[in-house]
Amino acid sequence: MQKKANPAALLPILEFLLLYLGLGLIFEYVLKIPMGFYSIPIVVIFLVALLAACCQNRALSFDDKLTLMGQGIGDKNIVTMLLIFLAAGIFVGVVGRSSAESVAYFMLSIIPSRFAVAVLFVVSCFVSTAMGTSVGTITLITPIAIPIAAASGYSLPLCIGSVMGGAMFGDNLSFISDPTIAACNGQGCAMKDKFRENFHIALPAALATLVLILVLTLNADVVPAEIPGYHLIQIIPYVLVLVGGIIGINVFVVLLIGIVSGAVIVLATGATGQTGVLAVKALLEKMGLADRMENYPHQLSGGQQQRVAIARALAKRPKLLLCDEPTGALDDQTGKQILSLLQAQSRAGGMTVVIITHNSALTAMADRVIRVKSGQIAGARINEHPTPVEQIEW
Repeated sequence: MQKKANPAALLPILEFLLLYLGLGLIFEYVLKIPMGFYSIPIVVIFLVALLAACCQNRALSFDDKLTLMGQGIGDKNIVTMLLIFLAAGIFVGVVGRSSAESVAYFMLSIIPSRFAVAVLFVVSCFVSTAMGTSVGTITLITPIAIPIAAASGYSLPLCIGSVMGGAMFGDNLSFISDPTIAACNGQGCAMKDKFRENFHIALPAALATLVLILVLTLNADVVPAEIPGYHLIQIIPYVLVLVGGIIGINVFVVLLIGIVSGAVIVLATGATGQTGVLAVKALLEKMGLADRMENYPHQLSGGQQQRVAIARALAKRPKLLLCDEPTGALDDQTGKQILSLLQAQSRAGGMTVVIITHNSALTAMADRVIRVKSGQIAGARINEHPTPVEQIEW
């Protein structure tokens, strides 16, 4: 006998959506709370919807309803999705930014600069397919797209849009996306079949996007961007995951291969680097503040506080660093020390450093100089041979 559908069973989901979207709109646009949707107590809303579900079907006792919920949570597809989510998170954490950067910089180094935006799209497709997350890919590739746009002259929105489009396309094809695997298991569909059908559906859109990007950028007047160093071997984990997924190896085995290979390669290439407290301590030592590490802010002079702020920014290893008068409170010698460190970090770490200053003598150290007058760009030029900071006097 066929079971009768009951639309009322969807009320808890509807209640969750209304509460979440309603509170988000109120927080964001009525109360003017920045990032309002992220301020919503999502767990509370989930519990309210869960309570609404428990109030339905009075024929069952509350204990029986809890038993049913436990059975649903323990479903094979749910457990599989959670385990894949955890394993994929470990894989992304192990290979991290360095591997994604190597993919991008390798492609950018072998393909002419006029195709840079198209390369960002293709790289995002590749990384997202291997990682199984569009958002994770966007967070990794966007910091690369920003300096590429700044250095080459391409439109920043176009570069970011290309990254987002490629990430969405790749995520649609991924073999290690936990919702995709759960959906395939639930429908009795093989991942190969899903990949083939999705490929046929999404490929025309991806090709049309790529053609549009090329049309918009081929005739642009761009400056070749400087490509930082990279380790080609760091691409291997992504390739292994992609190949393993395509030939049908179990997804957990594929992720384990990616995690182990990524860990070995990262350790072998030294891509782990210093982070957190270690990075801050190393930078403070270079800034001559080794004896001030245990001091509180009120125990530091204005110049020392400024150096600490610069060290904190550099410790995060950003791709773009904005410095507004970074030597304003420093003497000449200490100022040179800080500028030399910023220049070294820019060269070695592939970091774009933008320095805003009224000291025209500093323009000699820059790769590119942009003059601003009354809020408008008054001129721009490129330094073919930047002067070392030590040789600048002011």
